[in-house]
Amino acid sequence: MALRRYNKPSNELLSKRFSDIMDEFFNDAVTARRDNFVPSIDISETEDQFLISAELPGMKKDDINISLENSRLSISGERSFKNEEKGKKFHRVETQYGSFERSFQLPDNVDQESIQATYEDGLLNISIDKSENEVKKQIEIS
Repeated sequence: MALRRYNKPSNELLSKRFSDIMDEFFNDAVTARRDNFVPSIDISETEDQFLISAELPGMKKDDINISLENSRLSISGERSFKNEEKGKKFHRVETQYGSFERSFQLPDNVDQESIQATYEDGLLNISIDKSENEVKKQIEIS
């Protein structure tokens, strides 16, 4: 037996009950979100470093890209849904899949050459050393 989502025929808005309108709204919102994966990210700071941790369960490190451009650190990739088992029917899939990109503007006091990344057990950890020389420029008004 396959489960299918029931969509009531679309009638005029006035003839619908409020609960039906809300059900349609939330069902459509969940369906639209299905192809969008947004990993959870924690950013912390110690005296010497900035630390970024991203939860990327079920991904391989080859599926993750980290780039730095104009002091903007970007983490991107794609988490694919693998439905390879024959004879298996999914009745509910609540995990998120799809491509993602998260970007963060780095502060002026970082050593961009010191960025290191490790990936283990679905957790991406990035460390960035702080620079002793904060890059600031005084602009004289003429």
